[in-house]
Amino acid sequence: MIPDPTDVVVIGAGQAGLSAAYHLQRRGLSFAVLDAGEGPGGAWRHRWKSLRMATVNGISDLPGIAKPEVDPAEPSSEFLTRYFAGYEAELGLAVHRPVKVRAVRREDSNPAGRLRIETSDGDWRAKALINATGTWTRPFWPIYPGRSSFRGRQLHVADYVSADEFRGRHVIVVGGGISAVGLLEEISRVTSTSWFTRREPVWRDEAFDARAGHDAVALVEERVRKGLPPQSVVSVTGLIWTPALRAAKERGALDRQPMFTAIEPEGVRRADGTLLKADVILWATGFRAELEHLAPLQLRGPGGGIAMDGTQVAAEPRVHLVGYGPSSSTIGANRAGRAAVAAILKLPAMATVTAAEPVTWG
Repeated sequence: MIPDPTDVVVIGAGQAGLSAAYHLQRRGLSFAVLDAGEGPGGAWRHRWKSLRMATVNGISDLPGIAKPEVDPAEPSSEFLTRYFAGYEAELGLAVHRPVKVRAVRREDSNPAGRLRIETSDGDWRAKALINATGTWTRPFWPIYPGRSSFRGRQLHVADYVSADEFRGRHVIVVGGGISAVGLLEEISRVTSTSWFTRREPVWRDEAFDARAGHDAVALVEERVRKGLPPQSVVSVTGLIWTPALRAAKERGALDRQPMFTAIEPEGVRRADGTLLKADVILWATGFRAELEHLAPLQLRGPGGGIAMDGTQVAAEPRVHLVGYGPSSSTIGANRAGRAAVAAILKLPAMATVTAAEPVTWG
């Protein structure tokens, strides 16, 4: 059964998707939110239990409803799942879940026509689409010679549970981002570790001010404007020293080594030719945007990415990507949700839509 046509379909109910839904509701558009998860929380519901609110990066309030009081010791997966669930309930957002979007297609050649969203629970028709699927479901595993020969355990950050499962084993952590150093700090407290990255990490002693943060996001935005695959913001900003990471450095856990050249059954072959024996390889190598369902729209360009104009896909103005590239941070996701809705209201197909109330954005 095909549900009644709607103005906008939002795919994903994480921070970016809920932000978009808030602004759609404020502007009086009809919309549906489709989420593949079994319950609220987006990717946060899957984070490891040891990632507590005291140690996560700053989490921005969802628009309109502030976060409840935070217990720094509470796992982020529990707190943010509860916050997102309460947000959905208070706004009366009817999130359809679990619904897996399989493909998005144009119904015809009319640039002001409708899009068809094919899902595990029937098809939807919409004048515009806000894609907020994030990256959690697409962990990136680099291809390395000999990877399949390794006799130990290999896992990605997406599969991590706790450091306790690695006691007594030597763990190699691969990756130069926030997750890599955070897990090195945690695992190195219970067992021996080695750290490998492709590039020398850049460290900062102080957090970014507003200007520096703006400049970093602008660099990421410039890439997606050119149709290049987005880089993470941390690849531009570098890593910030915290007391816990300084303690890890004192333990030798942050003695970075250049990337190994191959994986062998007993460990990895280092750049200097020596073999480092290991029991576990933890790939903290990031994620890629979950966009396969948009493939029928043929949005990718020669550069391998999707050329963007703000949140709008340059080649398909009916499609907006939020939580993508420069809007992958929680603050950026909120702004992107607002911007996407404002741009959608300018589409020719929305000429008959009247906002429920005038909105002035500060």
